[in-house]
Amino acid sequence: MPRYSYTAIAADGKKSKGSIAAESSYAARSQLRARNMHPTSVSEVSSTSERKTAFFSIFSRARKTQLIDFTQQMATLLNSGIKLTEALSVMTLQVSDSRFKTAITDIRDRVVTGESFTDALSDYGDFFDVIYVSMIRVGEVTGTMSESFSIIAGFMQKRQRVESKVKTAMVYPMFLMAFCLAAIIILTTAVIPKIGEQIVGTGQELPWITRQLMGVSYVLTSLWVIVVIGSIGLLVWGVRRFFKTERGAYLRDKFLLSVPIFGPLIRQRVVARFASTLSTLLGSGLSMAESLRVVAEVTGNVLMKRAIRHSRERILAGADIATPLRDSGVIDPAIAHMVAVGEKSGELETMLKNISDNLEASTDVVIERLSAAVEPLIIVVMAAIIGVIAYATILPILEVSSGKF
Repeated sequence: MPRYSYTAIAADGKKSKGSIAAESSYAARSQLRARNMHPTSVSEVSSTSERKTAFFSIFSRARKTQLIDFTQQMATLLNSGIKLTEALSVMTLQVSDSRFKTAITDIRDRVVTGESFTDALSDYGDFFDVIYVSMIRVGEVTGTMSESFSIIAGFMQKRQRVESKVKTAMVYPMFLMAFCLAAIIILTTAVIPKIGEQIVGTGQELPWITRQLMGVSYVLTSLWVIVVIGSIGLLVWGVRRFFKTERGAYLRDKFLLSVPIFGPLIRQRVVARFASTLSTLLGSGLSMAESLRVVAEVTGNVLMKRAIRHSRERILAGADIATPLRDSGVIDPAIAHMVAVGEKSGELETMLKNISDNLEASTDVVIERLSAAVEPLIIVVMAAIIGVIAYATILPILEVSSGKF
């Protein structure tokens, strides 16, 4: 559905700006009037503008912690007996991010006019993903909105903790590699050429290893480096475009799952994410079929996505969920058996939660061990490279000092 940016005058006389989804500009104006707003300008957002917005939204979208805070505070306000519209009005005063504040204000105005809260949320996918919207829909239908917000907040906090552990484990190795690479580039492009030129000026022949590094330095400081970087950039762009296709994403995910050491770790994370998300959705009151539909959209792995969709089709046909998951090759037979046991005993939600907790604990141990093994390996490799460069730098100086011409 097209989106339209608008400028309108609210009932209190204040000027308001935002965007709205509608079939046409007339429908957009009608929606604004239904909210007691007088539109002064309505224009369709072009595809170019949408792409720019999508690009810059990486930097301007609300922080995850801010969204968690919003969810927690909404749960507290609704638990206190405050109406939804009043709670949203309070949150517009507390949110600092301008885009997020505009979204909440627009959602509140639409709810005041009688529009569904879930429908209003779904128009702001930058902030509220399909899991968020689906769980809120259950709360809106059953009248347990505060409980839905509490469940979502807990789910988001748990996911953030898991992601933070992975990122934290990667910070030091990445910093170490960046520092060593910077040192290598400086030595190769700035130090060695100057020393080499001075020694060549004395009439001495450079050692073989120094000449090789001089050649590398020439490449790095010439226009060829632009060609190489451009070629690499073009290759990366093409690969990323291919990975966005269904076939490319399937081949990528299949390859990642087969990589030694890291493949099992990725598989554990995918399965843990699936189990945690499905357990949370089922606990919020969503049906199994609808929960699987939502999980399939956010699983992040094409093989798992296909298995979940197959499971949903089997459930709709009256069959079980465990068999297609086991046949997918992503979930281990033991875990698939645990899912089958939980399904038969009526404790699937609890079983999925246990699976998620166990896999996340196991993943944490593997990440810690990999981090402990990778860090010294990076240090040894980088030290060896810098050592070779230092040797190539010092060797001709020593030869000059010893009088070898």
